[in-house]
Amino acid sequence: MLKREMPATIYFDCPDCDDETEHEILKGRMGKASIEGTFRCTVCNRISSETIKIPELIEVPVVFSDGEVSETTRTTIESNDIIQEEDEFFLDDGRRVCVTHIDTLDGKLRKKTIATNVRKLWVKQFDILSIKVSVNDDDHTYSLRVEAEPDDEFVVGTQLSFEDFDCLIHAIKTKHSLVKKGAAEARDITRIYGKYRKKRYEVLDFDDDDDLGEFDEDDYIIDDDE
Repeated sequence: MLKREMPATIYFDCPDCDDETEHEILKGRMGKASIEGTFRCTVCNRISSETIKIPELIEVPVVFSDGEVSETTRTTIESNDIIQEEDEFFLDDGRRVCVTHIDTLDGKLRKKTIATNVRKLWVKQFDILSIKVSVNDDDHTYSLRVEAEPDDEFVVGTQLSFEDFDCLIHAIKTKHSLVKKGAAEARDITRIYGKYRKKRYEVLDFDDDDDLGEFDEDDYIIDDDE
């Protein structure tokens, strides 16, 4: 069993709040599977002395992929965690990942299982996503990609800006539906559909009396020796 440090707070049921709330640990002693101590509910300020059961920490192998690069590492999870594909979490070293496959101890193919049944986790880097974008100009459809963080939102009716043109978003396909009105987070998007738009450039109108600054010939001398 992995040794864990005493946390500053812990969540458990508060009878006065009739809900699971955060409790400050005023004093306590850590056991193998419990904390014995005095706790204060941060919601109603109820103080109680009791023994609170805590889940065991277990260490599991992890196959981490970032594009074409893969490596094997390990991370800790709580024994009562329910692990499923597409779960997002942070490895012990701080990298944000998404679960792509679960190897289980019982040898069965599962998309969801309790942590104690995990033999190995397969995960992918989840800091920056590459989202597919289909842009239509009435004659052709072009396939492009745009990078985004998982929390970034894309809104139907707004524009994406590319180097040579803009793209007006008219629909967003997510893992669950086709969004024709509203927004979707990058983590849920499988493809964005948009219409080609010419870039608009602002034209600056200078009056004759405008001060454009003095021309300094020295700023434009090119040294042939360089």
